[in-house]
Amino acid sequence: MTSEFDFDAVPDRSETSATKYEKYRGRDVLPLWVADMDFTSPPAVIEALQRRVSHGVFGYTEAPDELIDLIIARLRRLYDWDISPQDIVFLPGVVPALNVACRAYAGPHDGVITNVPIYPPFMKAPYFSERRIAKVPARQSDGRWLLDFDALETAARDASLLLLCNPYNPVGRSLTRDELQTIADICLSNDVVICSDEIHCDLLFDGRRHIPTATLSEAAAARTVTLMAPSKTFNLAGFGGSFAVIQDEDLKKRFELQTRGIMPNVNVLAYESMLAAYRDGEDWYQALIPYLQDNRDFLAGAFATIPGIEMNTVEATYLAWLDVSALGLDDPPAYFESYGIGMSEGFRFDDDRFMRLNFGCPRAVLVEAISRFERAVRGAG
Repeated sequence: MTSEFDFDAVPDRSETSATKYEKYRGRDVLPLWVADMDFTSPPAVIEALQRRVSHGVFGYTEAPDELIDLIIARLRRLYDWDISPQDIVFLPGVVPALNVACRAYAGPHDGVITNVPIYPPFMKAPYFSERRIAKVPARQSDGRWLLDFDALETAARDASLLLLCNPYNPVGRSLTRDELQTIADICLSNDVVICSDEIHCDLLFDGRRHIPTATLSEAAAARTVTLMAPSKTFNLAGFGGSFAVIQDEDLKKRFELQTRGIMPNVNVLAYESMLAAYRDGEDWYQALIPYLQDNRDFLAGAFATIPGIEMNTVEATYLAWLDVSALGLDDPPAYFESYGIGMSEGFRFDDDRFMRLNFGCPRAVLVEAISRFERAVRGAG
């Protein structure tokens, strides 16, 4: 597929103090770990930021009315979801919101449920809030990860909050309507609030459509806090601009109460990037998805020929979850780094059999990565 956007160009991020690259400074290690992409952000966003910077005056900033209107129109267009401006709470990031949710909806002795394996802040937020975490393991079936609803039902009897990740990082699942409905039914019957991190909601493959948990029913909307952002979609993670949709007035008041004095305001350039991405970034996004899908297919085909490594079925996100347990490595992260491959450590997601690989990068980087994987597997033999 041809595109006016050059996703094959390899950007030089070596002198930008990028977290992704600083981890391996001075080493020949491909940084395929933290979830930001190695693509230039949409030109429309860059141009909008340049115009705003040229103004020369920066200060505390309110959410632009146009951005609010764009979010409302976007949710209606994509999900047939009608919300009001009062339902939107702007945030400096999704991770702080997970911590706020634990404080707002779980008492000191209440359980906070999360599936595992999971993005590490889901497990850290209850700990930081001195809440009890209830881990519900997902299970693997033919490369797909499925939720254990019986275990969720048991955990919900002694919990007040579910931290849900959909699309599910790191296992690449896009939860179906039936799965989400079962989750909602369990939570509603046990008076459990759902905090649904949907930050990867635009990154679905093979024609799938995202379903926000709150759109299942009025009852689900009244017990759900939905977290969204353009940051993963448009490669704007460093700006931190995101938002929550909270349609129930009581849930919103409780959430906002816990932000007072500790949650910083969204900064002026974050607002500007969000506005430009949602207003003018659609062409870039439409070109991105097939590129990422081809990257996924390239990796899946390559790993099918490499013994000892099993790649999950990736329905969403730009993250592959690799089972490396058959290699019998004592320290998988260090071993792969010794062959020049830097991935996210599986133990941080609560499963040390796996490594997470970010394939949001130019194809040439993945070609080199596969060459290194082949050498690494031979070395482990």
